[in-house]
Order: sequence, then C-alpha cells, then structure tokens
Amino acid sequence: MVTRAWLIALLALTLACEGSIETPDGIDRQGAPNVGTDADAGTDTGTDPGTDAGTVPDAGTDPGTGGNPGQCAGGPLAAPVPNCNPDPAPNSGDIHADCVARINQLRWECQCLPPLQRWNAAEGCANQHSEYDSTRSAHAGFSGKICSPGGWAQNECPGWNSTEHVINGCLQAMWDEGPGEPYSAHGHYINMTNPSYTMVACGFFETPGGSVWSVQNFQ
Repeated sequence: MVTRAWLIALLALTLACEGSIETPDGIDRQGAPNVGTDADAGTDTGTDPGTDAGTVPDAGTDPGTGGNPGQCAGGPLAAPVPNCNPDPAPNSGDIHADCVARINQLRWECQCLPPLQRWNAAEGCANQHSEYDSTRSAHAGFSGKICSPGGWAQNECPGWNSTEHVINGCLQAMWDEGPGEPYSAHGHYINMTNPSYTMVACGFFETPGGSVWSVQNFQ
C-alpha cells in the first residue's frame, strides 16, 4: 500500500505551488504566496517590505547540538514541534552559508531531521535565478531552465527588504506552513523536509532599489 508520506513526497517532486503569505505589515508575498514551491517552477514566499565545484558538508546546524537533544533520541519526528521558532545564529558574513544553516537549524531543532548539504556547485545558478526573477516573476528562471544545475524544486523569497529578513523571516514563514493539505498551502515546508532531497543551494540578488530576491534550490 502506498503510504501517505510517500504520496506527499511524490507531490513535492511533481507539483508547483502558488500561495500567499502576508508580511506583518500586510504586504502579500506570493509563493507561500510567493514563497513558491515547484519541482519545475518553484515556490515563493512573497515580498517583504521590512523584513559547480561540487557538494560540501552542510554549513548548517550540527545534529549533535542545539534544540532539545532528548526529543531527537528516537530519530526524526513525525510532525514538527508546534510553534518552533529558534533564534537564528549570528551573521557569519557568508549569506549563502547562513541560508543553509538556517534551513538545517529549522529541520533539526523543529523536527530532528538530518542536515542538507550546502550545494556549492549550484549557487551560481541560484544567484542567476534570483537576478532573473527580479525583473520578471518568481520562478521564471527555474521554469525557463536558464542555467544549471538548477535543482528539482525551488522555494523563493521575492522582493524582501534585506538578506537578514530572508534568513530570519522568509525561511521561518515557509517552515511555519507545516505539513497538510492542500499542497498549495504547504509546499514550501514540503520542499524543506522532503526526504528525497539531500542538498540545497541558496541564491541572492539585490535590486538597485534595495529589495532582495532569494531562491533556495533543492536536489
């Protein structure tokens, strides 16, 4: 019998998500409503007016530290810890590494999931996606396959106020979708926790006006 978890994994590989999440000041973010999920087009978490050399080990959270070690003794949790919002690590000066670290922190401290590797080889393409989308629409570069390696799925934070708000706000908003149905309302979280993915590449681009576009490409 096909399990529910397997069906969700298949959806994450084959469907695209368009939803909307509002920022605290009421600005709509498309994708998760622009947090966007897409195995071919991406998921994006919308705007926030305020807020290949190969693969290397993740730059994120060490599964042996942080959070509540006891809660992870039995392995990954079936569902995320409710209202889990761990304090982000200090800025390291490497925004790509900080992005991967935050994703892994949410995975580990909120659900005891193992870390994703930082996909260094794909960061150049992820940056291109971010720049390309900034003059078009979320997931335009991913859908158009403008570069490679582009990954199997994409989340996107379009038009946020700063890289810090992407790390501290957008990624948290994506995680907060949690599991469930319909897929369009939970696609970003599904991409962040899909057991089929082992790597993630974060990309960033700041427009002349100062807004930040960021994608997270999973594979």
